[in-house]
Amino acid sequence: MRIKAVLAALVLTLVPATANAAANPYERGPAPTAASVEAARGTFAVTSATVARQSNFGGGTVYTPTSDLTFGAVAISPGFTATQTSVAHFGPRLASYGFVVITINTLSGWDDPDSRGRQLLAALDHVVRTNPRVDASRLAVMGHSMGGGGALRAAATRPALQASIPLAGWHTTKNWSTVGVPTMLVGGQNDPTAPDSQHSLPFYNSITAAPDKAFVELRGGDHSDPRSDNVTVRKYTLSWLKRFVDNDLRYDQFLCPAPAPNTLISAYLDTCPHA
Repeated sequence: MRIKAVLAALVLTLVPATANAAANPYERGPAPTAASVEAARGTFAVTSATVARQSNFGGGTVYTPTSDLTFGAVAISPGFTATQTSVAHFGPRLASYGFVVITINTLSGWDDPDSRGRQLLAALDHVVRTNPRVDASRLAVMGHSMGGGGALRAAATRPALQASIPLAGWHTTKNWSTVGVPTMLVGGQNDPTAPDSQHSLPFYNSITAAPDKAFVELRGGDHSDPRSDNVTVRKYTLSWLKRFVDNDLRYDQFLCPAPAPNTLISAYLDTCPHA
């Protein structure tokens, strides 16, 4: 009788976990905590591979979690005149939380934002073709400065993307009303190159078709801070990708309700609650 009782208890314990897995097969990694979303690394070991220059983007580096699971993929572009080294820290970190990540070089350091958007999409197409760990239905883009403008253009071009994150995004186009992709913009309060009042905020306000959007302004931040490896950027970029690429509702707690201005964030706008 005791054995039967133990077995019954085990069944009851396992049912909720099985039901949760069935409800969202894309959850990757343990339940997040306030510390884990700001940590330097997640729980997955990561391998990396170099991608040679291609005809439609400048090559880069692919970071892949070492697992038999499939994962969403994120392509990340550097800004004007920069190379992938300026955004390289995102690769191993995001991969360690359960994403395939490609940080790219552009065909030319002087490529404009729209060209960078095309190259981000080409890089995603490349990893979909060549990496068996990629789930082609769950793709996202990120970029810094003109690369952030490229992330906006990629989202406008390919509405099937699951998320877009422009970091100190720069683009001469200010109206992005056709973007229907959940978009998080990260800006710096004291950015002289892409002032939030001229770039990130007009972008945010014009995105009216997306089901969800957010704007995070780093207190005292300059043009480089939104792409830096700091706890605020770690927390919000990871949470946005987890929420919308993995549909992982466990990360909603870090996005909603919108935080009040504090020592790290000078402004935060969001469409909470998320759809």
